[in-house]
Amino acid sequence: MTGRRVGLGWESFRRGAGAFAVDGFFRAASNLGRLHPRAKPQHHGVERLADIPYRAGGDRYHRLDIYRPRHAHGPLPVVFYVHGGGFRILSKDTHYVMALAFARAGYLVVNVDYRLAPRDPYPAAVQDCAEAYGWVLDHVERHGGDPSRMAVAGESAGANLVSALVAMCCYPRPEPWAEAVFRRDAVPRAWLPYCGLLQVTDCERFRRNKPTLSTFINDRLMEVPHAYLGERPSIDTSLADPLLMFEQAEPIRPLPPCFATVGTADPLLDDTRRLGRALEARGSLAEVRFYPGEIHAFHAFVWRKAARRCWRDTYRFLDEHLPARGGHRAPNPVHPGA
Repeated sequence: MTGRRVGLGWESFRRGAGAFAVDGFFRAASNLGRLHPRAKPQHHGVERLADIPYRAGGDRYHRLDIYRPRHAHGPLPVVFYVHGGGFRILSKDTHYVMALAFARAGYLVVNVDYRLAPRDPYPAAVQDCAEAYGWVLDHVERHGGDPSRMAVAGESAGANLVSALVAMCCYPRPEPWAEAVFRRDAVPRAWLPYCGLLQVTDCERFRRNKPTLSTFINDRLMEVPHAYLGERPSIDTSLADPLLMFEQAEPIRPLPPCFATVGTADPLLDDTRRLGRALEARGSLAEVRFYPGEIHAFHAFVWRKAARRCWRDTYRFLDEHLPARGGHRAPNPVHPGA
């Protein structure tokens, strides 16, 4: 028994140390990037309206930023963007590059914050995204956006959350906040889950499917259910697993066109594969793109060739399903050297 306690203690220490190092790296990289003069929205003809509350009396997590091209003629199509970070870290501020990329391409971007685990475990994040979506439907028009022409997008945990949002739009749910989304009958016009972690309840499947998965990567994956779900066995966690909903149940409303991307070196690769198969089985329009040799969230490294290709593919998809009429299109996605 003593040996088991020691083993569990070491495992907990190892995971905690790894999480601290990874979290610090991403925060530092984002903060350094924002110091570059070319990272400022005005350099790209974009204006930013910061820290708009989407919940009355809410804390700092219940805020969003709006990025919009300064010289585009509205009303503009809208991209509702939700950041990743394993449901535990990062923010709308760390994901300014994504917002700039879409805004420079002619879209009004709503970049959303939400409560983070483990302080606020499931369903706090998905509930916040549902509330922010309702706020956008009610208020984005006054900021120059067209709520009837909206795409939802996010990467990693953010891909999970926007997929859950699509599920709330298309499947009736018992949760009051999910029911409120369904009642709006406002299915987004397009849906872009990048490198999504789309089933949280069984993150052990990644090592089962790939026994050679490194301990470091496996630790990062196992942090997600531990922090996001915690010890909450009595709660319905269906909206933490939107992939299972798409695989197992027919939606009441048609699912929107989907553009799903992932690198083939991403440990989460199989979730995007499964999503593509599930949407095909539902008869839904889906474009699933695999980028050879690319790692998790590779499209965030926007100076790289594969990331630029991914952004070009994104813009082409949106041109087909949510054209930025009246907007201006930059030749390349935004990055500090653009």
